[in-house]
Amino acid sequence: MDMNASYTSLVTIGDSFTEGLSDLLPDGSYRGWADVLAARLAAREPGFQYANLAVRGKLIGQIVDDQVGVAAAMRADVVTLVGGLNDALRPKCDMGMVRGRLEEAVERLAPSCGTLVLMRSPGRDGSVMERFRPRMEELFSVVDDLAGRYGALVVDLYGAPVLGDPRMWGVDRLHLTDEGHRRVAEAVWQTLGLPPEEDWRAPLPAAVPARWATRRAEDVRFAREHLVPWIGRRLTGRSSGDGRPAKRAELLPYEVPGP
Repeated sequence: MDMNASYTSLVTIGDSFTEGLSDLLPDGSYRGWADVLAARLAAREPGFQYANLAVRGKLIGQIVDDQVGVAAAMRADVVTLVGGLNDALRPKCDMGMVRGRLEEAVERLAPSCGTLVLMRSPGRDGSVMERFRPRMEELFSVVDDLAGRYGALVVDLYGAPVLGDPRMWGVDRLHLTDEGHRRVAEAVWQTLGLPPEEDWRAPLPAAVPARWATRRAEDVRFAREHLVPWIGRRLTGRSSGDGRPAKRAELLPYEVPGP
């Protein structure tokens, strides 16, 4: 790999994973791995430009219809595409449709950018995710196939056991913490051929087992604040991203935020 690779622009598309939930900042906004990656790339390249078109809750069809054409027109050095998992986590999912829309996205994006980056998303440990694991692995097989055929890079987050650790996940158990997002940014950074700053796969220190009462209280909070609303949206066809604009809709110079 070329450790001196230079990238002048980044466009990211997808859903909540790329928008940055649950990497919450003090002002109530979300940062996430894409912002962390953009800041690091901007520190290397004067005039670096960044757009983040991701919107939470979006299905692969919505990502393709609303984001792919916009991203392709930006002609960026690097484009990242992560999508399809929201489809796979629904009670009913047409995986043939997901495959077709993903291929449509990759076919349009690959010739329009310098480097296309796809991902095998991280999978949280636990009984709930086990139900959907076969679909997730089918989705990742599609990602691998498309990358091979269209010359895209793949970041294998799913194959990193540390990202399955429950401590890497927010209270909603669906989105990574700031530490998880920071590690994803490092994984993409290294995949782009840039010099490693850490071993993003390194396991966390051994956990102190929580007391039974604490675990039950956390389960009740999770069900009340996150699981029940999530099920309600699935049953009614609503999305947490309905009416929400893209996080950073234009490809513009990126100023690294202060401390």
